[in-house]
Amino acid sequence: MNYRHSFHAGNSADVVKHSLLIALVRALQHKPGALTLIDTHAGCGLYDLGGDEAQRTGESMQGVRRAFADPNPLLDDYRAAVAAVNGAAVNGGAEPNLYPGSPRIMAQLLRPQDALILNEKHPEDVQALRAVMRDTSAAVHNRDAYELWLAMVPPRTARGVVVVDPPYEQTDERDRITATLAAAQRKWAHGVTVIWYPLKDRATHQRWKAQLRRIGIPKLLCVEHWLYDVDQPGLYNGAGLFIVNPPYAFTQTLPPLLVALRAALAPEGHRGDLTGDWLGH
Repeated sequence: MNYRHSFHAGNSADVVKHSLLIALVRALQHKPGALTLIDTHAGCGLYDLGGDEAQRTGESMQGVRRAFADPNPLLDDYRAAVAAVNGAAVNGGAEPNLYPGSPRIMAQLLRPQDALILNEKHPEDVQALRAVMRDTSAAVHNRDAYELWLAMVPPRTARGVVVVDPPYEQTDERDRITATLAAAQRKWAHGVTVIWYPLKDRATHQRWKAQLRRIGIPKLLCVEHWLYDVDQPGLYNGAGLFIVNPPYAFTQTLPPLLVALRAALAPEGHRGDLTGDWLGH
């Protein structure tokens, strides 16, 4: 599966991923201790929704633009993060022209005591990322994502979040994530990890969940967003997140946020399904 993000920026998966990432980081920031935020597959950091690649798919029409049109106040934090890179007020009626990737969103969330570490292996994308993040305190690396993940944990601060958001271009991507997560857990058992994934067919996803169960992580939350009421064989059917060690404050606020996101993003004629459940052993 080829998932070059410039073609998909601002789609429904981004809306869910970034809404939950904002809620997660803010929940962790209820405590004053410093956080280190690490993004292993950072991408370009900022995307032009009017550019050729985004226009070719038009996926933002079913994602960020739906979120901006929805009145639910539970989406205000997400809309504010997108508006911040567009110079527009959240409720000003303007549609966004630029879309912030996870690096720009996390940079907005940083407190003075927090740190942001970004990594991107693609040579052109890392150049773009460095330019986009020049006005922030972020450290930008150009390394293998899985090598960096293991090298950076545990972080220097007592607490942190690792965001793993690969393109799933390689057939062994899930196996590498599983192996690296297991190794990272041995080094940093209490760390928070967020793993994004696309949903194409349920059988592949169920096999991967079985692999992850075998790692034996006590607290592993699985958020699944299935767009359609009936699966579309061979097509992109949605996306989800595995979240390791989510804080209590996050899990308590998650159910109403998932309801709001499902309602805003359901395709025409479909109710969709957006759930969060613990992955049992």
